[in-house]
Parts: sequence; C-alpha cells; structure tokens
Amino acid sequence: MAHGIPSQEKVTITVDEYSSNPTQAFTHYNINQSRFQPPHVHMVDPIPYDTPKPAGHTRFVCVSDTHSRTDGIQMPYGDVLLHTGDFTELGLRSEVKKFDDWLGSLPYEFKVVIAGNHELTFDKDFMAELVKQDYYRFPSVSKLKPEDFDNVQSLLTNCVYLQDSDVTVKGFHIYGTPWTPWFNGWAFNLPRGQSLLEKWNQVPEGIDILMTHGPPLGFRDWVPKELQRVGCVELLNTVQRRVRPKLHAFGGIHEGYGIMTDGYTTYINASTCTVSFQPTNPPIIFDLPNPQAS
Repeated sequence: MAHGIPSQEKVTITVDEYSSNPTQAFTHYNINQSRFQPPHVHMVDPIPYDTPKPAGHTRFVCVSDTHSRTDGIQMPYGDVLLHTGDFTELGLRSEVKKFDDWLGSLPYEFKVVIAGNHELTFDKDFMAELVKQDYYRFPSVSKLKPEDFDNVQSLLTNCVYLQDSDVTVKGFHIYGTPWTPWFNGWAFNLPRGQSLLEKWNQVPEGIDILMTHGPPLGFRDWVPKELQRVGCVELLNTVQRRVRPKLHAFGGIHEGYGIMTDGYTTYINASTCTVSFQPTNPPIIFDLPNPQAS
C-alpha cells in the first residue's frame, strides 16, 4: 500500500449518547478525552482592524445577531461579509427591508447571510403552524397573511442568502444552515439528536467555511446565567470528524461572543448583541489564504 495517501473512507456521524444533555457531554469529553483543553483547544485574540491583510488572503468580516440594531455598528475593512442570522426581531418585512438596505450601504464585494431563530417568517413550517393558533408570544407575526411572508427571502437583494445550501465566493466553498437545538419554540428549532443530525448530514465535505446560527458543543456556547453548555454535540462531531472547515462562523448565544480554535478549524461566535440586546460586540475579522486554483 502506498504511504502518505489519505484514506477516502466515508465518516458517518451517529447520535451521541450524551446528545440531549450538552453540559454533561462537555464534562464527559473533557474528563475522558481532554477534548476542550489545551493543547487541543485554544482561545484566540481577535485581529485588530488595522492589521494589514496578508498577501494572497481574503478578509472575512463576521457578524451575527444584529436584531435590527445596525445603525451604530462600526464596520471594518474586508472583502466578504458573513452574517450568521438573527438580523431581525421577528422576520417582519419591514425589518428584512431595513436590513437589506443596510447591507446595500456596505462596501464588501460579497455578503453571505443565513437566517436564525428570530427570522420567523423564513421558516415556512413554523409559520404554517403559527397562523393556525392565536399565539400570544408573536402577535404581530401570527396575524400576518400568507402573502405578507410567502416570499420574504426575495427582499434580500444585497446578499447571497443560504438555507441548507452553498455558494462559492472568491474560490471559497461556503455552506449555510439556520437550524438550532429546540429552545422555547422559535423558528428553525429542532430536537437534539437525530433531527438535527439529519440537517448536519446535508453539509458537504470539503467546504472551506460553515455558517450555522448556533454553536457546536464546547465552542463559545456557555450560558453563565444557566450554568449550562447549549451547543450541539452532533454539530461538533460533524465539524471535527467529517466536514473539517477552515472556519466555522455562528452566533445565537450572545454570551458566547469570541474566537476559539481546535488547531484546524477556527470557531467564531460573532454575536453583535450582548445578552441585554445591546449591539456593542465589534464585528470579527478573519483572514484565510486564497484557495489554490485547481
């Protein structure tokens, strides 16, 4: 057998035995495998905005969870904007339009956007259930007529919108998906385990950048008030064992803002809003070497 040729065996991810309890999963894998400790995992300091971009690199600007509060955000220089969801409060047309106008004012060559659990109108199954009930939590949305939200994605004219889909930008293969573990019954919520794993199984191998709305287990997923980890175990296993992107950008957990690496993948929680919904966390920039033209 020739040496140095990587095996092409297909990696299959199965539901983790600790899937339904991420805090327990984190503790188990940390004690038994040191999976979330150095030398495996490190915190990373953000790159200062005035750092020159290295030759032959593309600069990505990561934001998330802007929640219709974009007015005061100071946006740094870069080539490609990545927004990983919760760009509105409830996915109302007026909010989507305002966000799209903001995107249009930004100078980036490309802008790639996914939805989050707050983009209620982007989740067709969620809306079909919501309009059937007189739902006290989202009165402004449950009163909408289908024509108010049927084609809401079309309002995003100033970006590439991804929903369980991919795009190649400047040679980088990017995949985006909005799903998160069930939390209080918002949009794009699925039960932990098999339901979410089926979404992660759609992520192709060989992508450069993965955009999800929420974090994988153990990476910027700690909620101090609840003393809990909330990241998805199957997402972590998919990222580390099968997909292995260079960058995994997400948000969802406002408290988890920041950067980590496992030595191969860089994980960026770019939540712009704090836990009190103040849009004060700065955008995070990240430089990736341009793909070699094959």
